[in-house]
Amino acid sequence: MARLSQSFSAESLPQPTNNYGVLPAGWYSATISRAEVKPTKSGTGEYINIMYTVTGPTHQGRAVWGMINIKNANPETEKIGMQQLGELIRATGVVHLSDTDQLIGKDLVIKLNVKEDERYGERNEVKGFKAVQGGSIPSMPTAAPEAPAAKAAPPWAKK
Repeated sequence: MARLSQSFSAESLPQPTNNYGVLPAGWYSATISRAEVKPTKSGTGEYINIMYTVTGPTHQGRAVWGMINIKNANPETEKIGMQQLGELIRATGVVHLSDTDQLIGKDLVIKLNVKEDERYGERNEVKGFKAVQGGSIPSMPTAAPEAPAAKAAPPWAKK
């Protein structure tokens, strides 16, 4: 038992102002706040559990969780997970992902759907990723980059 330094009364403490219901379906700007690899329930696979913090256009500060399968006994589930992971890292600008810590702090736009869950009722599901407007999605090089062309001297430098 840990004794508190003072006592608290439920009547004197502030009421919560947040609504923790599901967010409406749509696109939201977000930052990745947490990302960690976890085993699947069956123990035969792995997924990345990701916490996104919404930054806009509405519901700023709300947390949304998503998961991406990276190893699964079902090849189709693993294929879908790899597609989602590719979409996520391209949206965040990460070219080579080797540690989930590389994702933390990255900004992106996420697409939320509302899904009916038998156990918990309605819940949000992350279904898509885009780069933040103005951000660039890195392209994968297909050939060695060309050497930059020599720039012509400006007119005032010519003699």
